[in-house]
Amino acid sequence: MIEAFQGNRPVVEALERMIDAGRITQTILLDGPEGVGKATLARRFAARLMGETGKIEQDDLSLERNTTLIEEREKWPAEKRVDDPLLFSSHPDFVTFPPDGPLRQISIQQMRLLKELAQYKPLKGAWRVFLIDHVDRAGEQAANSLLKTLEEPPDHLILVMTAENPYDLLPTIRSRAVSFHMGRLQDEEMRSFAAARGLDQVERRLALAAGSPGAALALDLEDYDRRRAAMLALLAAACGEAEFGAWVKHAESIAARKSEKLELYLKVLYLLLGDILTLKYGGGELRNPDIRPALEALTVRAEFEWVRKAVAKVDELMNLLRRNIQKSIALDALVVDLRSM
Repeated sequence: MIEAFQGNRPVVEALERMIDAGRITQTILLDGPEGVGKATLARRFAARLMGETGKIEQDDLSLERNTTLIEEREKWPAEKRVDDPLLFSSHPDFVTFPPDGPLRQISIQQMRLLKELAQYKPLKGAWRVFLIDHVDRAGEQAANSLLKTLEEPPDHLILVMTAENPYDLLPTIRSRAVSFHMGRLQDEEMRSFAAARGLDQVERRLALAAGSPGAALALDLEDYDRRRAAMLALLAAACGEAEFGAWVKHAESIAARKSEKLELYLKVLYLLLGDILTLKYGGGELRNPDIRPALEALTVRAEFEWVRKAVAKVDELMNLLRRNIQKSIALDALVVDLRSM
């Protein structure tokens, strides 16, 4: 059995049947929302095939030493990252290729290295398993390089890819993979996960994570509350509930945190805009019930069309993240654009 994996039992059981029948597809795509355990399942699947779970789990990107390495590489010159493509391989036959650099992308150098390493036969057992985590962050050149490996994979290679949105992949890549969709966990499953991990402030974490165990585990509530206060001030200024000057002090604080990514603030904005719609029109539980009065104040001015346009503007910023835009300038422009609507 694939060990101690929470949720998405149909996917887990399908992979177990593959192994038991000895008919394992060579290219697997696990897609679904962030934090539902796609990479975790890939590692557990590999451990079921090859054993040595402890070694394979050392490649978990959420481990402090691995996150530290990834963050340090963001400061490297691009030329240095090109010369030293990022991978993790604590087990000789299991290799993880994660997004790299300040824009967190899968690089062509990584995919060229994957093609080179794929030719080597397993040191132990019958298989080598390669994990491309967030393959939907591969640029065009990297994707085309990967496609060459997918077209004629060595007999001993199993390639597992993860993606939040499979339709961001080239159709030719999708067509060569057996796809499994992983959904958000049910409330009972999330509570079981929280109890097993001994999480604090369980109700807040579960509300914010919305069925994503990885999000519940990774959430730093102190940092989240700081970002949320800033994004509440942004929305208040943007919809005219407060003066623009009320936003400025938050903008200055955000600008001072140079290493903090714009994406973290945009994700909070999505949650707040969703809560505003929930308060106005119903349809679910608030993700931020502890600040209901502040959200209700915003609903007075934030009509549906304004919220729709605000979401569209945040979508635009999300799409620009890979261009390394400056977060303070982007957020200031967002306030100005929304105030003019």
